[in-house]
Amino acid sequence: MLKRLYLTLLLSIFCFNLAIGDDKLYDKLQEVSVTVNTGSSEGSGVIVTRELTTSPGNKETVNFVWTAGHVIDNLRSVRTIISADGGTRKIIEFRDAKIIKELTENGRKVGELVMTAKVIKYSDAEDGEDLALLLIRKRNFIQEGAVFYQSKDPVPIGRDLYHVGSLLGQGGHNSMTKGIMSQVGRVLDLGTGDGVVFDQTTVTAFPGSSGGGVWLTESSGDNSGQYIGMLVRGAGETFNLIVPVRRMRSWSEKQQVRWAIDKDVDAPTLSEILKLPTEGSVNPKKTEGKSTVDSKRFPTLPVSTARIIPLQGK
Repeated sequence: MLKRLYLTLLLSIFCFNLAIGDDKLYDKLQEVSVTVNTGSSEGSGVIVTRELTTSPGNKETVNFVWTAGHVIDNLRSVRTIISADGGTRKIIEFRDAKIIKELTENGRKVGELVMTAKVIKYSDAEDGEDLALLLIRKRNFIQEGAVFYQSKDPVPIGRDLYHVGSLLGQGGHNSMTKGIMSQVGRVLDLGTGDGVVFDQTTVTAFPGSSGGGVWLTESSGDNSGQYIGMLVRGAGETFNLIVPVRRMRSWSEKQQVRWAIDKDVDAPTLSEILKLPTEGSVNPKKTEGKSTVDSKRFPTLPVSTARIIPLQGK
């Protein structure tokens, strides 16, 4: 009898601690997940935070946002200018995005913060990596930031995962869904020549999930809460594709922004970051109207223009 009571007590303590852990992890993922608004549509994003030299002898907390390239695609414009010698050249420009962070208290929404963000890096969805890095213009915004999966190996198939994103846009801000890693290393022909690598997950996604983070759950122990990839494509229901961190890390290395993933990489000064070419040397020109078989089978998750409406009774 005493043994049974002892086991019951241990089980109760375990369940209580697990519940506390769930709340803490959920709060952390909420803290670093935001909505990315481009004026006509909305997607999701994840905050990363670095201490940067912003002026001689001065360091400040600077926040960045990882999101999908196709989320901010409509902020991109190209204009032609005439140079002094009579020739012409094209200039690629990006308008600022809006970053929306929800404020809740005692289980109720009490407001939201809206900040502008500058596009630092962009890669097109069909001709590149479908990644974008934004700089939140507000300094010292939050101290929290995503922690990225460190292993060079893919997350094992069957591993439990969370997704936190703005499902249906800001109306479904910071929604959490759960699934598993269902396959790794899917290679799609998106017109880049040698294929683009994705991992597959069953976490539920909706329009507005694009750019949102996928994370390891509490079942991963010490690795729980680590960011393992970004939702970008899907074929419906729970067949969704992520850009795995290993591909994000490889791309960021080439684009000189690996410091936005790995904190053990020294970050440049803010002025040096602002001088980086937005599109780098990777496919600087978009191929208009191009679409491959794979891009049709597994389209980018749409950005949200939806609004939540009441369910209609019959």
